[in-house]
Amino acid sequence: MKVKEYVQLQNQLEKTEKFLDDLDELDKYAFSKPTVYVVQEIPGTKEGKPKINIMGAANYGTLKFLLPELSQIIFSPGPLIFKLRQKLKKFSEKDYLLLTGDPAIIGVACSIVSDITNGKYKLLKWDRQERKYYPIEINLYEKGEIDD
Repeated sequence: MKVKEYVQLQNQLEKTEKFLDDLDELDKYAFSKPTVYVVQEIPGTKEGKPKINIMGAANYGTLKFLLPELSQIIFSPGPLIFKLRQKLKKFSEKDYLLLTGDPAIIGVACSIVSDITNGKYKLLKWDRQERKYYPIEINLYEKGEIDD
């Protein structure tokens, strides 16, 4: 095999590998189950006795916990924001947020997700009467009329 043929074959192989990687990524997005990102573990989880049962949220996707139950934003929010950004970097419009825990952390998580998805994301809201979760679609930049 000549050097020129070898280089051409190597270039074709690299293009094929990139194509297969792109296809694999597309396949993961198109056919994978959504993820439900739970902002904070439920109080009592460490003792094995969580105060609330969130298993109904698993109907919407695979549960992924972002932070332990005792996490707090106190004086230096930087490390916690960095950790949330890392854990939410694969969040997509098909995924859900389950808003549990410290309200300040919930606000940061929503801000990060909004930044990733350009203001369009879904969250799960618990309905006490029906005793089930309902999906709520958020679109911060939706154009519409405001009722007074």
